[in-house]
Amino acid sequence: MSAVEAQAQVQAALADAAPRPYWTDRAGDGAAAARPALTAPADADLVVIGAGFTGLWTAWRALERDPGASVVVLEAERVAHGATGRNGGFVSSSLTHGLTHGTAIWPEQVGALHEEGERNLDELVTTIERAGIDCALSRAGKTTLAIEPWQLDGLREAHELGARHGVELELQDRDEVQADVHSPSYLGGLRDRTGTVLIDPARLAWGMAAELERRGVRIFEASAATGIDRQGEGVRVRTALGHVDARNAVVATAAYPSPLRRLGNYIMPLYDHVLMTEPLDEAQRAAVGWAEGQGLTDAGNQFHYYRPTADGRILFGGWDAVYYFGGKVDARLEQREASHELLARHFFETFPQLGGLRFTHRWAGPIDSTTRFTAAYGTARGGRVAYAVGHTGLGVGASRFSADVALDLLAGEPTSRLRYDIVRRRPFPIPPEPLRNPIVQFTRRSILAADAHEGRRNLWLRTLDRFGLGFNS
Repeated sequence: MSAVEAQAQVQAALADAAPRPYWTDRAGDGAAAARPALTAPADADLVVIGAGFTGLWTAWRALERDPGASVVVLEAERVAHGATGRNGGFVSSSLTHGLTHGTAIWPEQVGALHEEGERNLDELVTTIERAGIDCALSRAGKTTLAIEPWQLDGLREAHELGARHGVELELQDRDEVQADVHSPSYLGGLRDRTGTVLIDPARLAWGMAAELERRGVRIFEASAATGIDRQGEGVRVRTALGHVDARNAVVATAAYPSPLRRLGNYIMPLYDHVLMTEPLDEAQRAAVGWAEGQGLTDAGNQFHYYRPTADGRILFGGWDAVYYFGGKVDARLEQREASHELLARHFFETFPQLGGLRFTHRWAGPIDSTTRFTAAYGTARGGRVAYAVGHTGLGVGASRFSADVALDLLAGEPTSRLRYDIVRRRPFPIPPEPLRNPIVQFTRRSILAADAHEGRRNLWLRTLDRFGLGFNS
């Protein structure tokens, strides 16, 4: 296919794509009616700022610790508006952005962190099932794919590392991985059947919010927190039209504006782009194979993630992580023609047999990335406020662990979770503007160059690696 024909194919496939997230574009599929805003003073034992997964799990775990607790959740938009309703629905057991990264940064603790993450995922799944939340949960796992020869060595190393930690991974050659999912671009694969589950993220968030309300939690939408002040023995969280006086507060705002300005030192909003196809027909499904329906991801530095949905579509996202000067977060940045066209071109290169398939949705959203690829934890306002932000693309599962960390910090009692350096030590701060943007853009160009030159990393990237720093979605 010529370049002109390929561009025409991409434009035709995107022509009718709705400029909004597929997951939340289904009002009749579990979404509640808009909740009222906070318009008067309120009191609570705990106020949670943000109704994404970290905030919802914080409220959930607080009630499991104390069923009689009074909990208020404040959301600036709607439940699942942010990263929670825009991700791929991969729920990973990893708390360290993968075993390889965890081994490089926390070699003495990575084994315990791996076990902690596996336990967290098991308990997360059990909680969802016991609550009866219908979120299309699938235990199909994930396959990491080599699409360039140099990536095969990385798969073998990851296979050996997994074996040292008791993880049963299947190393697949070209014929095996292509027999599983039919794509001419695959050179090898690493199949993990236990470390990832797939969900419909919006339906999980909506189901959690509904269950929390049944248990007495008050959720206010369109109620952005504008400030947090000490108030007597507790705190007062202010909104435009009201306030909540509470003993404690948890900030779970991810990449979105936070009432704690200090979090801007650690969070680098990166816009991640996603496409959703129309449902495949029977012939198209046969042409792709993919009988187990697992999640897929590339092994490169710049990577795609993709998976089938319960209604027969394919979600295809990643690759282009875009930073805007000043860490800007704005709804107008969610439609970037070049990024969505690039994704569509990569989709048809991966699955040329699906030529003619159209995309129904195109969207983007900011990921709360940190220099360490894992969350930042801490307290403020005399220990009455805790925060957990910066999950860098793996927050669907880790958010539950982070909720427990935040509650542990507020309780002020040592727990096993608080002994980990991933909790005790915050990521390296991100330089402020005007230095931040050129550093990020240079790092991004270096990563692209590395992928184009058999993974060879330049001096800048090797220096970042040495100190456990980086740039990733």
